[in-house]
Amino acid sequence: MFDPGSMDLAGLLAQAQELQAQLERAQAELGAKTVTGTAGGGLIEATVTGTGELVGLVIKPEAIDPADAETLADLIVAAVRDANHQAMALAQATMPPMPEIGA
Repeated sequence: MFDPGSMDLAGLLAQAQELQAQLERAQAELGAKTVTGTAGGGLIEATVTGTGELVGLVIKPEAIDPADAETLADLIVAAVRDANHQAMALAQATMPPMPEIGA
């Protein structure tokens, strides 16, 4: 049976506060870092922050074909998706591990 008296609530609260501080530091760190995704052999470059915010987009002139705007749009989506995947990997590497409750 669960005995609430056996839990160290002060210790648990301190652990939760430290985890919150670690998460806030990691979020700030991620917001300051950027990653770049590419598509079309480097014709399109999308830059996002570690939190996934799109902050830059480079489209090389040779990627622009007025008769084929759909391909350009697909390349942009692919570059942004690539950058976001890299941002997610960066976030996973940066975020602190979640401790076991009561550990």
